[in-house]
Amino acid sequence: MPRVLIADKLEASGIELLKQAGLEIDNRPGLKGDELQAALQAADAVICRSQPKITAELLENPGKLRAIARAGAGVDTIDTAAATRKGIVVMNTPTGNSVSAAEHTIALMFALARHIPAADATMKAGGWDRNKYMGIELTGKTLGIIGLGRIGQEVAKRAKGIGMTVVGFDPMMTVDRAAELGIKAVPDIPTLLPLVDFLTIHVPGGANTKNLIGANELALMKKTARVLNVARGGVIDEQAVADALKAGTLAGAGIDVFTTEPAPADNPLRSAPNAVLTPHLGASTSEAQENVAIEAAQLISDFLLRGVIANAVNMAAVDRAELEELRPYVDLARRLGLLQAQLAVGPIRKATITYRGDLAGRKTKLLTAAFTAGLLEYHLAGNLNLVNAEVEARERGIVIVESANPKKGDFANVMATEVDTDAGSQIANGTLFGDQYQRLVQLGAYRMESYLDGTLLVFHHTDAPGLIGYVGTIFGRHGVNIAAMNVGRAGNVPGGGAIGVLNLDGTPSEQAIAEVKAHPQIENVSIVQLPAAGELPAWLG
Repeated sequence: MPRVLIADKLEASGIELLKQAGLEIDNRPGLKGDELQAALQAADAVICRSQPKITAELLENPGKLRAIARAGAGVDTIDTAAATRKGIVVMNTPTGNSVSAAEHTIALMFALARHIPAADATMKAGGWDRNKYMGIELTGKTLGIIGLGRIGQEVAKRAKGIGMTVVGFDPMMTVDRAAELGIKAVPDIPTLLPLVDFLTIHVPGGANTKNLIGANELALMKKTARVLNVARGGVIDEQAVADALKAGTLAGAGIDVFTTEPAPADNPLRSAPNAVLTPHLGASTSEAQENVAIEAAQLISDFLLRGVIANAVNMAAVDRAELEELRPYVDLARRLGLLQAQLAVGPIRKATITYRGDLAGRKTKLLTAAFTAGLLEYHLAGNLNLVNAEVEARERGIVIVESANPKKGDFANVMATEVDTDAGSQIANGTLFGDQYQRLVQLGAYRMESYLDGTLLVFHHTDAPGLIGYVGTIFGRHGVNIAAMNVGRAGNVPGGGAIGVLNLDGTPSEQAIAEVKAHPQIENVSIVQLPAAGELPAWLG
């Protein structure tokens, strides 16, 4: 019978579910070092929470271990790349604590608005100072939300219930979808910040969201505004918030998560005025812990007894043989998604991927998921992969459509993608050369054969003599080597519209790009960053 290690405290309901499924349970929270290593090697699956950290070192010799379930949403304590390399599926429970996190956000907002912690402390010290703690009403105030996923949407629902106006920004949510949720969408964070009385952030942690709100962003806000963070430590600059509170340029802050946890004694927010701090309590409700325990236990039971993979953050629910056969096309689809995301102007409404030629007869759902993952991962940090990408797209109102056309054209196989935004549509088609080399063969109306890796500079221009030399001279002067160059002309007619795609050995400086843009025959310039040739995401590696 499969064996499950419970490596952190788990509610009794989750343990009971595993017992009823007939699984052997090794319930030993708090194991460390060699004991933890041995327990992992002896288990078929492990359920953990914030502890222990499942490191690459622990997974170097995983023994029987086949699955890791995190009783919670974040998997930052699990080395998912190492798990993937060892063939271990990592699953999480993203919905179990959404309500608790949203309610804690609202609780911090009330605490800030009415000075509840400070007033309570004064009362318990024997004081009575009604005038000092004059508060404000939340009704009629504007709440700004950055990140409109599950928790952001739950916060919006509750804020509207107490009469607040809700505005929000999410790079992957359309205006129409936001309106359906009662949220006024804005195009970017700088537009959002001056509008709000309260700001709450609900984005994953990571390099893309580190210090998302810093000194420059705080300077755009009203002096009467207040900031909340019940998401991940590090998405706000803690020192900048503390400085703004002390300077009186920010009215308050409610912080539940910190860059370093436990927050050290010298964390600047500990001594900042008008700061309400809680020790990472967003998911700390009995209901949330019950929900994630049951969900994690069900994930493990389904995986070990029925081979079902759900809520995976590092691999797809597909047959391994099928994945190996389609691997080069999965990589191509993801790269086309990344390209489209970086060329799109404004929120994406719809994405269509059409499989032409021999691909039309294959199982294309896997490829569509890979394209969607690429489309979203440029803007969204976190654990996007083949399993959750389409769900994340639907939540943001992005329609994903796939179709097939067995008729062959210039190539045996083509992935034709089209992305629609408020600004129009963009076509990007790709294929494989020699069953392994990804190539961009059409961009907009222009045909070409460009490499889909590394740094790309894409520029629309008038087909004029000397233009390519002009661009090459600029990059030569700035020390940027051009590895490859492709030019496509509309209808192959000289002197008309054209597009150039340069593969560069490095990212050009802003000054170099500005010089390129200065040419009167160049309409626009875009930089696209793609993975290096052969570089695969963790869920495909």
